[in-house]
Amino acid sequence: ALLTPILALAQTGAIAGKVTGPTGAPLKDAMIKIERTDIKGNYKVKTNKKGEYFHAGLPLGQYNVMCEIEGRMADRVQGVRTRLGDPVEVNFDLKQQADKQAAMQKAAETGQLTQEMSREMSAEQKQALEKQMKERSAAMAKNKELNDAFNNGMAAMQAKQWDAAVESFEKGSVADPKQHVIWANLAESYFGLGGTKTGAEQEAAFTKGTEAWGKAIELKPDDAAYHNNFALSLVKAKKFKEAEEELVKAAALDPPKAGTYFYNLGAVLTNVGQLEEAGQTFKRAVEADPNHADAQYQYGVYLVSKAQTTADGKVVPLPGTLEAFQKYLELKPAGPFADSAKGMLSTLEGAVQTQYVNPDAKKAGAKKSTKK
Repeated sequence: ALLTPILALAQTGAIAGKVTGPTGAPLKDAMIKIERTDIKGNYKVKTNKKGEYFHAGLPLGQYNVMCEIEGRMADRVQGVRTRLGDPVEVNFDLKQQADKQAAMQKAAETGQLTQEMSREMSAEQKQALEKQMKERSAAMAKNKELNDAFNNGMAAMQAKQWDAAVESFEKGSVADPKQHVIWANLAESYFGLGGTKTGAEQEAAFTKGTEAWGKAIELKPDDAAYHNNFALSLVKAKKFKEAEEELVKAAALDPPKAGTYFYNLGAVLTNVGQLEEAGQTFKRAVEADPNHADAQYQYGVYLVSKAQTTADGKVVPLPGTLEAFQKYLELKPAGPFADSAKGMLSTLEGAVQTQYVNPDAKKAGAKKSTKK
């Protein structure tokens, strides 16, 4: 009995790292906020004169680690999981971030992506940025005020400086209210700002973001990506029904990407703990695109959570469970979820019955053989 509290106390980990300032020198007195995401928990620690920080005694779990300078969010790392033993290292290189911000601003100004930027960006990010730069170049070439507002807003968004981004895109919306790209980025900035607020301030930011999305979609109603991004923003505001409606519009406008749109929504719903809604959305994703491998896997995971257990302890999975994991392995035999899918199949195929039979039911008489 005396060992129990000792063992409980031992189940903690630590997070440590270093903060490098915009000039490349170690940054002293940067505030490191450690926020637990699986259950409520908040911790703080400041960097020393070497720019180093260390926080021990953290319960094992998942965290978001944020670096603040003079009360302003400078950078963040999400999904950090603590472990027993050595601390998890989370560093913040603000010089590297500043360099990327400058490069992004230059790309927006010149319309040219550097090779380094191309390597680091995903295909979707690159396509989105190229689209924005092309539209900006065509629509804003003769408007310096609008040009400056857009460039400054984009740079602030990349640095997650949401107040500055909102201010810049607001100026752009006044300079030319007919630019849907300005309204779309203003909407994203407001929802980003809302994510850093609580209570009435958060609600006000989300309301402004919703209004901005309305303006963007009013100006360009046939843009499926706008409806998709608006839906993901609505999830942050916990407006799940409205989000689903926007996803349906996106899928109708761009049927080949319908599976991806629903999968994106399912992932966001999962992250905010709306598991039932997420499962139904993953189902819609595989219905829209049976070859969307990740959607098949996530739908299989959802179906596993719905499996029934008989009185004698046998598991009865719902129809389609095994098929979802099998389809994932067919599409991505070496994918990131391959081992998990194989494990699910091994467990379900080896220790389950696929049809429940009432042990009290009378057995039907055996059929006579027709063989001679």
